[in-house]
Amino acid sequence: MERNFDYIVVGAGSAGCVMANRLSELEDNSVLSIEAGGKDSNFFIHMPSGYSQIVPKKSNLNYGYETQPESTTNDRALYWPRGKGWGGSSSINAMVYIRGHSYDYNLWRQMGNIGWSYEDVLPYFKKAESFQGEGDEDFHGFDGPLNVKKSSRTDDPLLDVFLEAGQQAGFPLTEDFNGKDQEGFSRYEHTMKDTRFGPRRWSAARAYLHPVLKRKNLSTEVNVQVNKIIFEGKKAVGVEFQKKGQLQTCKANKEIIISAGAINSPQILMNSGIGDSEELAKHGIKVVHELKGVGKNLQDHYGVLSSFYATQPITLHRSAGLINTGLSGIKYLMFGSGDAAYPPTSAGAFFKSSPDKDIPDTQLHFTSIQTDDLHGREGVDKRHGFTAVIYICRPQSRGYLTLKSSNPGDAPLMYPNYLSEEQDMIDTRNALRETRRVFLQPAFDPYRGEQKKPGSDVNVEDDDQLDEWIRNTGETLYHPVGTCKMGEDNMAVVNSDLQVHGIEGLRVVDASIMPTLIGGNTNAPTIMIAEKAADSIRQSKT
Repeated sequence: MERNFDYIVVGAGSAGCVMANRLSELEDNSVLSIEAGGKDSNFFIHMPSGYSQIVPKKSNLNYGYETQPESTTNDRALYWPRGKGWGGSSSINAMVYIRGHSYDYNLWRQMGNIGWSYEDVLPYFKKAESFQGEGDEDFHGFDGPLNVKKSSRTDDPLLDVFLEAGQQAGFPLTEDFNGKDQEGFSRYEHTMKDTRFGPRRWSAARAYLHPVLKRKNLSTEVNVQVNKIIFEGKKAVGVEFQKKGQLQTCKANKEIIISAGAINSPQILMNSGIGDSEELAKHGIKVVHELKGVGKNLQDHYGVLSSFYATQPITLHRSAGLINTGLSGIKYLMFGSGDAAYPPTSAGAFFKSSPDKDIPDTQLHFTSIQTDDLHGREGVDKRHGFTAVIYICRPQSRGYLTLKSSNPGDAPLMYPNYLSEEQDMIDTRNALRETRRVFLQPAFDPYRGEQKKPGSDVNVEDDDQLDEWIRNTGETLYHPVGTCKMGEDNMAVVNSDLQVHGIEGLRVVDASIMPTLIGGNTNAPTIMIAEKAADSIRQSKT
């Protein structure tokens, strides 16, 4: 039997959980949440260090995508983990809570997106947040669903060494990356909550979905494959999906909201007949409405590593290896403490890769561990060490994704086109050198051993050698955005209310609508986008 709902939300990730919660707050609204993955019941999701067990491999929790080989990264197919299941990538990320710089949102407004300046979006960041501890009330919220707490870790001595080294290198400290001064070195804030069982990840599912599952006007479907949106002319009226091999449809009385993420949202639009007609024709898909920008404008942070071995056994390598990892997990289960109770990335920095930059253009993640692979697929080095993961915040390079076939179960073909703009390479090179300069400061002298990355075979002062190493070793920092961009130009997919151009009753609400990549981690901005979109929908229906 065909079912009817007022709103259908496709995707229960960072944005979709917010939409399901906020739209079902009004008892007159019936809401259906559809998710390709399952519920967030896996133990490793909720343990703060558990993402290290999920990210390295494709699974029922992780799409484990791969990009197409490209010459800009020396023909490597790059691994792109993305969360699958309730909470989406907020259930498998490193929980770093960063909003971005005020510049980022003011730029969106300058591009013609009314209502998206920093002044406009700040109230929605605050609405979402429940900040634990003392915070600036001008910038933080204290009674929202999303629990945020600053790292107070005391068992990792290199965190304070890192902050001291940043100062010695001439960089400032900042009290709060999400406050009035982003620039500088500081402890991170994380989406975590202290419970009687110990610290827990506070994903979008924990914050927004679980508290409202008993609402009578909210229904959920998990482990379903959305095939396409159903249209009557240019109006979106329903969703076709498969569950346990059975084809089902649900109708939407008011709107359909696609919140499937920067990879899957454009894929669903294209499979539904919205996109570049030439691309759709290759797969025999009938065009419902032509929007050439669907799948274009792909942006992501491309990260490289700088690491050193440690001369003292004081790093998180104490919990590496099969036995020690198991013991760490047991300690967390029994006492809610130990290394498993924290994400390893507890401090970071925003700084300028060169003095001519107007605002910080580089983000650095510091961790007291040395790994041969950014995603942890090759395990952890047996020797103690420490690492910085570095990326430039606002790359100029633009990529795209497109359908592999008309089969909704086939992952799209992704071409991130990293480093295709020369300035991105220049800035990455400078950022890596600046990071290495931090590690060479006196604060690290008692702890710094030989350099591990870049290796001794790379002369870091030689541009050509360093550029080649960057092309050979860089990886995604898990922040793809932009593939259904907001705007009014001929490549825009949605307007400033996130309504799909030319289509009635259909919105896209997730990181894909970002016209430009923000300077920082993308989870907090994605939640903000959904809070703002839900408010817009509710206001338009009253």
